[in-house]
Amino acid sequence: MGILAFIGLGLYGIRDLSLGALNFLKRAKRVFLEYYTSVIPNFDVNRLANFLRKSIEVMSREDIEERGGDIILEAAEKAEVAFLTPGNPFIATTHINLRLEAEKKGIRTLIYPAPSVIDGIISATGLHSYKLGRSVTIVYPEEDKGYWPLTPYDVLKGNLSLGLHTLFLLDVKRCENRYMTVREGIQILLDTEKRVGGDILEKAVIVGIARATAPNQRIVAGNICEVMEKEIGPPPHSIVIPGPLHPSELEALKVLAGAKEEVLREWDMRVKKELKYT
Repeated sequence: MGILAFIGLGLYGIRDLSLGALNFLKRAKRVFLEYYTSVIPNFDVNRLANFLRKSIEVMSREDIEERGGDIILEAAEKAEVAFLTPGNPFIATTHINLRLEAEKKGIRTLIYPAPSVIDGIISATGLHSYKLGRSVTIVYPEEDKGYWPLTPYDVLKGNLSLGLHTLFLLDVKRCENRYMTVREGIQILLDTEKRVGGDILEKAVIVGIARATAPNQRIVAGNICEVMEKEIGPPPHSIVIPGPLHPSELEALKVLAGAKEEVLREWDMRVKKELKYT
């Protein structure tokens, strides 16, 4: 029986591959890759293949989610096989399912983790990890089909009620070459708020992040108007709406994201007053 290794690519190029991961990749008989779940700046599959001196088989969403990764499991029953993913392999639940299927078949699984988007956002913004609440993805609505998820706004309300920050991951449609921007994500949140009759966003602090931890990362923070007028470059983008701010978080958003202190303090006071959070 073979081995199936789940290997995280991290957040930028091949920078975040560990020594252990590289050693396994060099001896693996087959290397599979999915990168439909996220965007990795400066990543080139051909460059990685040349570096490893072996071919890399790119998997589609259908290969993994609809066909259960059958080709990967069949290969791993006979040899050492690597499965590469953006970020950390087990942020996406699909990959957990693949690992469980492998174990059920008696295939030994190994894990070589790498930084996830959550690690990247916390590192880039200076916000405290223990104050991060439930994260949620803002997807492109399809109003003509009656599809407009309210979950992102519900998650925001729930996190704020607990005094927690909300990380919004933004939709990726690689096959359409469509990657949601901070500006698009904010507009969808605003439109959702109108649908539910909320009043959170008008004076909320918005943190927009592009290419977290990359050498050309960009972070902006302020009210909606301030953030929406900023151009922050190519994907991947993410949004954070913070809850109450610790003094060090407030200072970090000023220094790292260019936020105005009065905007941060006004939001901080509003959240604490309305939530009676101390």
